[in-house]
Parts: sequence; C-alpha cells; structure tokens
Amino acid sequence: MIRLALLMIFLAGSALAQETAEPEPPMTYERLGKIIFALDPDAKPFGPGFELKVGDVTVLVVTDINADRMRAMVAIGSAEDLSPADLERVMQANFDSTLDARYALANGILWAAYIHPLSRLDKNQLISGLAQTVNIAKTYGTLYTGGAAEFGGGDSQDLQRDLIEELLKKGEEI
Repeated sequence: MIRLALLMIFLAGSALAQETAEPEPPMTYERLGKIIFALDPDAKPFGPGFELKVGDVTVLVVTDINADRMRAMVAIGSAEDLSPADLERVMQANFDSTLDARYALANGILWAAYIHPLSRLDKNQLISGLAQTVNIAKTYGTLYTGGAAEFGGGDSQDLQRDLIEELLKKGEEI
C-alpha cells in the first residue's frame, strides 16, 4: 500500500512538472540522433535509423518520416522455437507487464519493440521506451517485464528500474 501511494505521488509530481515545463520541439531524425549518440557515443546511423548498444544489448531504431513513426527493436530469438505456451505468456505480458514496449513477431523472429509517433515523441519517452524494450528482451523467459512500474517485494524491480534511471540521467544534458 505504501509503494502504491509513493507511486501515485511520483506520477502526480511528474505530470505537474510536465505541465509547467517548456514544451519540447517535435522529434526529428536529427534530434533523435543527438539523443541516441548521447546514450551511446558509438551508435551507428544506417538508412532511416540507428544501431546502438544499451548495456550489452544491441537496439535498432528505425524511423519513417512519411508515416511519422519510430520503432526501437531488440531481436530476442527465432520464432520457430516458440511453443504455444511461450506465445500465450508473451501475450499475457503484453497486457500487464511490458508497459509501453511489446513482444512482437516479424520475419521469423521474436522481437522486443517500442513503437511511437515520431513527431510527438519526447526525449524521456524515447529513453524510457528504449530501456523498457531492453528490459523485456532481457527478461524474456523469466519476468517478462518492462521494469518501470511493478509491484512486488523482490530485487527485480529495483534492478530493472536502474537501467531506466541510468538512461534518463545520460539524457538530461540534451
């Protein structure tokens, strides 16, 4: 109950801070690149996107200016290896524990993915989405979680939240 109250206070404070803060400019490919290079100075641009490392995980970020979309993805493994129980579990997780990131299937691969309209994406949404995507890829087969808002008494919540906090700190200077 105390954790729930603290979470509600944090969320209310975050919402108030967002209302009083200067609005961010629309996200563009160039601005997205600046944020990505702040998170990983060794990131590589390719076509309409970027490849970066978040910890030891390779993340692909692809943009489509015409469709006003951004997609961050982490390949988890072959879709051929998924049992019906695995598919059911990722669908359950998409409903209650992956937050803004999702498990997805494409081209015979199981992915962790975060998809958002590009122009309306703000810096903290991008950073949180990247961290959630990495978290659900890393917790596939165990916790199946984005890591930002969970209830429980174990160590996992704090460990997963650390990644989001680390990336938010890197993004503060942008």
